[in-house]
Amino acid sequence: MIDESLWNWDHVWAALPDMLVAFVKVTLLVTALGSVIAIVLGLVIALVRRRAPQPISGVVTFLMNFIRMTPLVVQLLFVYYAIPSVPGIVVGIVVFGVHYATFMAEVYRAGIDAVPTGQWEATTALSMSPARTWIAVVIPQAVRATVPALGNYVISMFKETPFLVAIAVMDMVGTAREYGAGTFRFTEVIIVAGVLFLVASYPTSLLIARLEKRLAHY
Repeated sequence: MIDESLWNWDHVWAALPDMLVAFVKVTLLVTALGSVIAIVLGLVIALVRRRAPQPISGVVTFLMNFIRMTPLVVQLLFVYYAIPSVPGIVVGIVVFGVHYATFMAEVYRAGIDAVPTGQWEATTALSMSPARTWIAVVIPQAVRATVPALGNYVISMFKETPFLVAIAVMDMVGTAREYGAGTFRFTEVIIVAGVLFLVASYPTSLLIARLEKRLAHY
């Protein structure tokens, strides 16, 4: 028998429904929509830095580095208090998306640089326009090479959603802490939150590893 002073299943079953709701409505939602923003914006940033004139690419590079070197929680707090009319969940989605876009932009840059020189020369020999070169040749190869790294950043975003509590958005961990504060039972709910994170992220990491191996053969 487990000492109920250390572990009580009643607290698990009492807190689990609210934790699961927060997991779906906040944790997964912010991760999913934030990932879409990060993946698309990251590619845009990489292309701007590569193709835009120097003044524009220089400004984008400065902003990208500034965001990368600033803690995520500071960015959440700044935007939340600077634009108080915007709901916290929207702030979380946008800030997470923009923050991780700056990291994904570097991944895309590496993928673009990895496109063989012969591919660029072939597009020139075929008189392909710059737009078609990027859309039909460069971007598909760059994206295929960067999928595993992009997936790892999505997992990192997922694991950092507890920072949302800083702007009063109750994700799964925040809900667990709230239950613990009301019952003085933190052990059960925090462990359950950790297990749920593991159950959601570990299979995803295995899938990414498998995808990386498959892509290596193309």
